[in-house]
Amino acid sequence: MDPADWDIVKSTPLFGAMPLQTAQVLVGNTMPRQYEKGATLFLQGEPAAAFFIVLDGWVKIYRTTPDGLEVVLHVFTRGETFAEAAIFLGGRYPASGETVAASRLLRVEGTAFRSRIEERPALAMSMLASASYQLKFLVEQIEQIKVRSAPQRIADFMVRLTQVRKGTAVIELPFEKGLLANRLGMKPESFSRALAHLRAHGVTVERGTVNIADIGRLLSFVEYAPEDEA
Repeated sequence: MDPADWDIVKSTPLFGAMPLQTAQVLVGNTMPRQYEKGATLFLQGEPAAAFFIVLDGWVKIYRTTPDGLEVVLHVFTRGETFAEAAIFLGGRYPASGETVAASRLLRVEGTAFRSRIEERPALAMSMLASASYQLKFLVEQIEQIKVRSAPQRIADFMVRLTQVRKGTAVIELPFEKGLLANRLGMKPESFSRALAHLRAHGVTVERGTVNIADIGRLLSFVEYAPEDEA
């Protein structure tokens, strides 16, 4: 774990409200691991043994219905954690986890994590503060979905994939459009309509490649869109 990795850990809602030293004690000597696209992290119904911190890449959480249909619940990326509720509550994973792109993850064993908190009760207060911070983060995410239009949400996602803030930009979508629609809280058909709408703002998509004619113009659209467009 280098300083950049710890910066990502501290950027997560789960660890963001506690001092770095406290986060280091809780995570322990866990080392990051590289996963290829399509790697299974855990399966629905398995004993909940660990939770994960995304240092890079994308992970989908999904459930399989009795008739074999896969239902994606959420897609996580850098600076986010998942499966922590399962290791706190014990029991089994209520859903499955799989990488949808090459990913670098930190796997934190639940037993060791809980033991550290039990041994040092003061850590529990830090976890409570972080849990409150995480709840605030989730509420803000929901508010963004309610306030921004579908085209604005897609545009915001796109500009976050590049460091370019002036002129043209070319980016690659990290996974298929169906998962992206799920990540942004919309149905696939709504996503397609919103994506077509962005052509008027200089955005064209060919397969998984996105060409942005003017990134500054798109950023302005993310922050403000005329009422008839939003």
